[in-house]
Amino acid sequence: MEYISKNEERYKDLRVDCEKCFGLCCVALYFSSSEGFPTDKDAGKPCINLESDFRCSIHKNLREEGLKGCTAYDCFGAGQKVAQVTYGGCDWRKNNKSSSQMYDVFLVMRQLHEMLWYLNQAISFEENRNIHNKIMLMIEETEKLTFLKPEELLVLNISSHQDTVNELLLETSEIVRSKERAKVKNNKKIPRGLDCIGSDLRKFNLKGANLRGAFLIATNLRGVDLSKADLIGADLRDADIRGADLSECIYITQSQINTAKGDFSTKLPKTLNRPFYWEK
Repeated sequence: MEYISKNEERYKDLRVDCEKCFGLCCVALYFSSSEGFPTDKDAGKPCINLESDFRCSIHKNLREEGLKGCTAYDCFGAGQKVAQVTYGGCDWRKNNKSSSQMYDVFLVMRQLHEMLWYLNQAISFEENRNIHNKIMLMIEETEKLTFLKPEELLVLNISSHQDTVNELLLETSEIVRSKERAKVKNNKKIPRGLDCIGSDLRKFNLKGANLRGAFLIATNLRGVDLSKADLIGADLRDADIRGADLSECIYITQSQINTAKGDFSTKLPKTLNRPFYWEK
């Protein structure tokens, strides 16, 4: 239980705190009109709605203005880490020479913070207690990487580290899901790949299901119990999760939740926030 309590504390640094950032996601990223934005925006170019104090001039009306992509995005706290720790509070406007470097560092940091998010989820399960020590060591190693200097972060072999992390995440998923699937009586074959888009999945027992990277776009998951289902990388855009139970699913992020259609009856993990624009 000691690992789990410490794990809950770590989530504080993996949540977005725009007040401590320099609007990095509004500058560093490429926006595409096909991904929830009204127009394309080049990477490294500030959004036209970014003000001098790094606040968004239309923050309260992003969805109404056609910027659903902004409400869906989550940097896992990488923005404030780069702004306040890596660059010690010196923003890209004050130091134009390092601005492009800062944008690249932000992209690396986000990947590290995303790994930390998943690792902290992995260590929260009792079913995989026998590998908690391995996960804890990986959390500590990954956290150390987030404190590297900009030049060191940019030459970091992020893919290699990600492969090692993924091995632990997959091992956790197999352990947790196998114990849940053993209880499942209805084993109907779940649609895979593009065949899943727009499907009505209410007739399937999805407890402990492997939905890693699944195309769940516009699927009907209303009232479905997704306990111990692996949702890492699953595309939940416009999925109907009203009344669904995601409180104990494996590897779920705020950005996934932000793109789905839920309501007051949708059950979420304690680590995630209910989007304000969901049905009341």
